[in-house]
Amino acid sequence: MIFPRLLAALSLSALFAAPCHAIETGVRDFSLAAPEGGRRLQVTVWYPAEPGGKAVLVGDNQVFRGAPALSEAPFLEGRYPLVVMSHGSGGRIQGMSWLAAELAKAGFIVAGPNHPGTTSGDSTPADTPKLWERTHDLSAVIDRLTTDPHWSGAIDKDRIGVVGFSLGGAAAMEIAGARANLEAYARYCDSYKKWDCAWYAGRRGYVDDKPVEVDKVDLRKVDRVRFEQSNLDRRIKSAVLVDPGLAQAYDAQSLNEIAIPMNFINLGSGGTIPAAVIASGLAALSPHGSYVTIAGADHFSFLPECKQGAAALLKSFGEVDPICDDGNGRSRAAVHSELIKLVREALWRSLKERS
Repeated sequence: MIFPRLLAALSLSALFAAPCHAIETGVRDFSLAAPEGGRRLQVTVWYPAEPGGKAVLVGDNQVFRGAPALSEAPFLEGRYPLVVMSHGSGGRIQGMSWLAAELAKAGFIVAGPNHPGTTSGDSTPADTPKLWERTHDLSAVIDRLTTDPHWSGAIDKDRIGVVGFSLGGAAAMEIAGARANLEAYARYCDSYKKWDCAWYAGRRGYVDDKPVEVDKVDLRKVDRVRFEQSNLDRRIKSAVLVDPGLAQAYDAQSLNEIAIPMNFINLGSGGTIPAAVIASGLAALSPHGSYVTIAGADHFSFLPECKQGAAALLKSFGEVDPICDDGNGRSRAAVHSELIKLVREALWRSLKERS
């Protein structure tokens, strides 16, 4: 039985509706040595909790609304699937709290690191293609949580999934078994001058929360062996991939060989989905792939809800991306509600089937 206490009170259908009693979201942070580069990973963990601890808003700042949780709350007794998360380029794991907190309420332990070199305020074009660093970060988080006595007793080690957004979606692809082709990626950027390709050519990055001038990235000079290596972690049993990056660069045979459920979600519909992240072809190549789109959304809809005045504040900082623009006909809250349901059910379905 996966969730002994939870399932004693809730049926599967009730889990996705209104629970009979409140399950709190606990949150804790820790750090560990990054497998690459000699830096430390800052990791946040959300988990099913009893009432208690200190009420906090995870990810709350001048721009984004935080998600409520209870810091250092006591664990809700039981053993739960583990879901590791990977944030987008220039983002933070705390910005995924709106999703992670809801997954914790549904009976998952959710954990993710801030990836050095591609995190808000610490992000450079040269670090962005190093997906092997991101996958190693995720594997290190799994290593820690499944061996640390503080966490290991609450985790079902046979039920581990991954959720990734944008560049984090690319990391989730690779830890699930996909391999990227460097020349295919370079050719894509030869003709596509937007999104990640514009970032590589922009000669600007961020170090210590300050903009810095950097060299243009020549993708053909990236370490080919490391870029094309397998980063498969066989402990991963299910993947959810939201607008996954490097969509034009994966080796088809590697996708054909993936043995776990691959649940692809694109934000938008029809011709609104950028070539950088369109995932319908990836799903078709994955033996256990599924594909859905969310109409009235765009790539930035995955980010937390913005506070009043945030768009003007970002503009004053020189931000050109429409980070707070919900101009596609749906509120960000509505898009989040649909995403939570899709992600939660995909993970439940694929990890529950292994019981």
